[in-house]
Amino acid sequence: MKYEVLVADDHAIIRAGLKKILADTEDLIVAGEASNGHAVIEQVKQRQWDLLVLDLSMPGRHGLELIKLIKAECPKLPILIFSMHQEEQFAVRALRAGASGYLSKEGDSDLILPAMRKVASGGAFISSKVAELLATDISPHSHALPHTLLSDREYEVFTRILQGISLTEIAINLSLSIKTVSTHKSHILTKMGMSSQVDLVRYAIEHHLIESLGQ
Repeated sequence: MKYEVLVADDHAIIRAGLKKILADTEDLIVAGEASNGHAVIEQVKQRQWDLLVLDLSMPGRHGLELIKLIKAECPKLPILIFSMHQEEQFAVRALRAGASGYLSKEGDSDLILPAMRKVASGGAFISSKVAELLATDISPHSHALPHTLLSDREYEVFTRILQGISLTEIAINLSLSIKTVSTHKSHILTKMGMSSQVDLVRYAIEHHLIESLGQ
């Protein structure tokens, strides 16, 4: 069986690299590309795909919200997240949002084809690290780390704050009002029992959440 793949990434070099890798296979073919979230939604609406390889950080619609929108439009579409973000940062949330697999671009490059085949065939690709995170995630909330209790939107604001992005830029990036972003920041500090942005950064460093947060 030949799987037709839609590759969604704002970096042309990543799309070209995946296209080259798949050109050497007999069962996977890059049949479409998208460089932003809006284009992904349009392509998903236009036809059926066997697999979507999706970057979390793209212009327009992006991140966890984009996964949910895609699954609402096409519930059966298998999604493999291929992201610069390490597993600790977004894997569990991405899987909860509807993705079937999560692979870091910083990880073992030999895993990309097995991951794509596993997800395209209806399975789930979960590394040992992600399995460990999932096991922790289903433990009683009394033992959960504070950042895991944030809503998906709060968590997206949280990660951008850690990147040093201003609230105004976050508002533009997420298509929210500055007042809404400020409210999210206040809720984040309250939920995590912290009083300042410095506390958030210190926490992120301590829990290995700050590596590879950039796109």
